[in-house]
Amino acid sequence: MPFSHHSHSGQFCPGHAKNQLEEVVQTAIAQKMQVFCLTEHMPRHKEDFYPEEIEANETEEHMIENEAAYWDEALRLREKYASQIKILVGFEIDWIRPSSLTLIQRSLARFPFEFFVGSVHHVHTIPIDFDRDMYVQARDAAGGSDERLFEDYFDAQLDMLKQLKPLVVGHFDLIRLKSDDPQRSFTQWPGVWKKILRNLDFIAEYGGMLELNSAALRKGMSEPYPKAEICKEFLARNGRFCLSDDSHGVDQVGLNFHRVLDFLGTAGISTLHYLELSDTDIPDAVDSRFPRTRIMSIPVDELKKLPFWVR
Repeated sequence: MPFSHHSHSGQFCPGHAKNQLEEVVQTAIAQKMQVFCLTEHMPRHKEDFYPEEIEANETEEHMIENEAAYWDEALRLREKYASQIKILVGFEIDWIRPSSLTLIQRSLARFPFEFFVGSVHHVHTIPIDFDRDMYVQARDAAGGSDERLFEDYFDAQLDMLKQLKPLVVGHFDLIRLKSDDPQRSFTQWPGVWKKILRNLDFIAEYGGMLELNSAALRKGMSEPYPKAEICKEFLARNGRFCLSDDSHGVDQVGLNFHRVLDFLGTAGISTLHYLELSDTDIPDAVDSRFPRTRIMSIPVDELKKLPFWVR
């Protein structure tokens, strides 16, 4: 696709990404992308550091310094490559515990970010996509079954949605990644499915977008996030979709987007949306926190004709 709304670099996400941010942007340009959103992770409290961050003696202070360096570099790259690609500067949130809201608000206050990706990577404060062992720990904390953990995940997601109303909802069904059966239909669990539909209702009501996230494909799944059964329900609610590669280095920029294009037909998605930055404030901006950010649309048939696909 010629758009991605979710990306990371090894420069500012060294634990699990690669390459300099400029190399990532240059790769997007080489692929003839039109819009590329930068979304490095927000700072977190020390109690929520990942194992490799603890091993590297990461500190909360350094995370805050890293965010400031990311902001400066993102603006430099946007200016440098303005004639070749449209760059929006955002960040990806981590919704972990009640104090997460304070950290997110601090990031929004420190820099005039243009949007953020609303994600849940933890349930009961335990990472659910880092590795299988941590997933099992979270499952045990939820009562010992995938079904109970899925219910708790979508409850945590609703808390995040209500508190923050993100323009882009990240990898909506990430919870399936490390589960016993990542391909399982959610409809097999009525309680889980009810919570999914409830969350979709809320996102559609405030006007958020679900990202079609191709990372699920490179991690061995047959569908992107979210599954087609979820996409069809969101479409029934007049929900909007954007596109993301969730890249963690140059080798993942635009990866599997051709497969996502095929998936659009399976899911019945005929229109996609993307973020664009206005030169001036928009009086009726979709989100008053980001007065220059607007949501644009493009028919899939028109999207297929863009230069990205001729490579």
